[in-house]
Amino acid sequence: MLDISVVVPVRNAKNLLERCLESISRSQPREIIVVDGRSTDATLQIARRYTTRILSDDGRGLPVARLLGAEAATCPWVVLIDADVVLPDGALARLFEEFVSEGYTALQAGLHSVGESGYWGNALATHHRWGRSKHWFGLVATIFERQFLLEHGFDERFVSGEDIEMRWRLEQAGAKIGVSTRTIVTHRFESGFAFARRQWAADGAGLARMFSKHPRRGVWLLGLPLAGGVRGIGLSVVRGEPRWIPYFVCFVAFNYVAIVRELVGHRLRSLQAVSSSPS
Repeated sequence: MLDISVVVPVRNAKNLLERCLESISRSQPREIIVVDGRSTDATLQIARRYTTRILSDDGRGLPVARLLGAEAATCPWVVLIDADVVLPDGALARLFEEFVSEGYTALQAGLHSVGESGYWGNALATHHRWGRSKHWFGLVATIFERQFLLEHGFDERFVSGEDIEMRWRLEQAGAKIGVSTRTIVTHRFESGFAFARRQWAADGAGLARMFSKHPRRGVWLLGLPLAGGVRGIGLSVVRGEPRWIPYFVCFVAFNYVAIVRELVGHRLRSLQAVSSSPS
C-alpha cells in the first residue's frame, strides 16, 4: 500500500467516475477522498463503492474541493486526480517513485487525451494531443507534498485557470515542479457540443481572471486562444484532417466570448466596489 492520500473532486461525474475510482483503487493508496460539489446524478452512489471518505465543497468549485481534500488527508503526500483520469496499473507507484527520487515538490503525470465518443469529444482530445499545453504543469493528476500544498493553497476565485495561477506562484516560491514523461495516464473528454462549450467558457474565464490578477505578466494569455486556434487550423490543413477546422473556429470564438464577459464583469464589480466604499 502506498502512503499516499488521493483526492478526487467531483460534480455530476457519473459517466466518468467509475473507471477513475476503479483505477485508483487498484493502485492501493492509503486513502481515497472524494469531494463532491452537490452532485445531482449518481456520482455519490458510485463514490461510496470505493471510499467512505466523502466530503462536500457545497458547490464552491474545484479550488475549494481540492483544498478541502488536502486538509482532510492523513498522509504526507497528496495526489489530486480529476474524475476524467484513468490510471494504468502501476502508474501511481511510478509517479510517486519519480517524485521522490527526483526531489520534486509537485509532479504531474503526463496526459494521453482521448475522446469518449462523437466529434466534439474527439476534437477536444485531438486539440490537447496537438497542443503545447500538455507539457505545462497542471492539476489533473498531480502529486504534492501535503504541507507545501496547504501552505500555498488555491485562489478560490478561479473556476478554471487555477493551474496556471498556482504554477506561477510555485515557480516564484522556488518549488521544483514538472510533468512526467515516464508516467502517462489517460485523460478523457466527454462527447457533445455542450460539454465542449463549457470547457471553452471555463478556459476563457480563467485566462481573463489571470489577466485581471496579473495584468502585466498575464496580458499575453489573452492571445492564447487565437494563437491556439490558428495553430490548430494550420495543423489540420498540413496533416490532411480538415474536419477539425470547425472545432478550432468555435474554440476561438467561445473563448473570447468568455474572456470579454469576465473582463466586463470584473470591471463592473470594481466600479461597484468603489461606489459603495465610504468616501
